Amino acid sequence: MKRTVPLLIALCIVLVSCGVEPTSQYAYRPPQDAGDGLAVGTLEEVNIDSAPIEEAVSRILSGKHGEVHSMLIVKDNQLVLEEYFPGHDYQWDAPGHHGRLVTWDRDETHIVMSAGKSVTSACVGLAIDHGFIESVHQSIFDYLPEYQRYRSDGRDKITIEHLLTMTSGLEWKEWGASNTSMDSDLFKLWVACEDQVACALEKPLIHEPGTTFNYSGGGMTVLGEIVKNATNMDIEAFCGQYLFEPLGAGPIEWRRFDSGLISPSGEQQMTPRDMAKFGLLYLNEGVWNGKQIIPKVWVEKSATPYAGNQGIKVPGEDAGRVGYSYSWWTKQHSDSGRKLNTFWANGWGGQKIVVIPELDTVVVFTGANYTSKLTNWRMLEKYVFPAIH
Repeated sequence: MKRTVPLLIALCIVLVSCGVEPTSQYAYRPPQDAGDGLAVGTLEEVNIDSAPIEEAVSRILSGKHGEVHSMLIVKDNQLVLEEYFPGHDYQWDAPGHHGRLVTWDRDETHIVMSAGKSVTSACVGLAIDHGFIESVHQSIFDYLPEYQRYRSDGRDKITIEHLLTMTSGLEWKEWGASNTSMDSDLFKLWVACEDQVACALEKPLIHEPGTTFNYSGGGMTVLGEIVKNATNMDIEAFCGQYLFEPLGAGPIEWRRFDSGLISPSGEQQMTPRDMAKFGLLYLNEGVWNGKQIIPKVWVEKSATPYAGNQGIKVPGEDAGRVGYSYSWWTKQHSDSGRKLNTFWANGWGGQKIVVIPELDTVVVFTGANYTSKLTNWRMLEKYVFPAIH
């Protein structure tokens, strides 16, 4: 149960939104051990300069980065920064999609939006690793017995890999359309489809599969059906057993369509600490507590842009031109001569799990900047990266 923010905190948010900055500056405080499998430490112990980090947190507190709900840093397998900020819960039909005010903390779950696509990708990798799916290069129709009627007009060439990399070639309008209008195929998937898998598959093939990037929540919905048919478990149960339970995470709640079908395109409810665990698993090449959970090769595929999936500009984001891999975003960043090959799970409103292998670091953000441009990358480039030695 979310807790309503006390009147005083609500007043502070109103003042911040009006441009009134708090008079006190943030002073660093190390995270506390919660006994949840995440080791904790201090910025000093992992050789991170506290001054830029304190400045970044102070700017969040003053409202200069919109509404950020959490910022976590894991370095050298230790959680060394964990800060939460009051803000609005997500509500679809509210102005700015801002629902009730909440005091965010480590125990509150947060909707991760499309950052959950990276979780769905992990489930596909796990299904292959455990022998439920043979290969990413199989036709999607090998695992869609109820939808063989759509195996025509070139759709039979669509593989699982094409869905993972958003290169199915199927027509889909999601970017560039209002999230609350019938111009958006994603909106129609939620409000106008009785069978979401069919609504995605019935779209005409307008590009050769594997050649053209087109962001599609519909394709992820098909992936969820593939996992269900291959494993005889819905994706929520499969992911819980094979991913989140080994991580000591969750339970993780997945959003469902009115039809009862689970939405695998994101919007799970996760705590930022569980998001950090997921990022740490990928940072450590799929290993958790000495056990290989996700195949190393799957992590490598996730960290490397798929052929042709580069130079992509994501609406509302400040990351510049980026790449897209197995449902993770990728970017090579230069910091004081260092080449940092980052990859991250990305969700609408400022939900991010950023993995930086060269720095042995994971950074997590949650927020509610649904109708304003995000500045997560500005924070990373100006404060976080330079602070890490």
